[in-house]
Amino acid sequence: MTKQLRVDWPSCKGRGLCHEILPEAIQLDEWGYPLVVSDIDEDTIGLAREAVKVCPTLALRMVDARR
Repeated sequence: MTKQLRVDWPSCKGRGLCHEILPEAIQLDEWGYPLVVSDIDEDTIGLAREAVKVCPTLALRMVDARR
């Protein structure tokens, strides 16, 4: 099953660690806040889990993709 990353905007402080770990799925806007640009597949699920884990404000989470 495909997964998606979600950002809790009030909690996010725009540190950019998620982008450093998973640039193929997370880009940064002009202020440094993450923009999720793709779903997570089998090839990137490990990196996505790491990005969720290292978020200092716990603002990133992974959920099942809705199709």
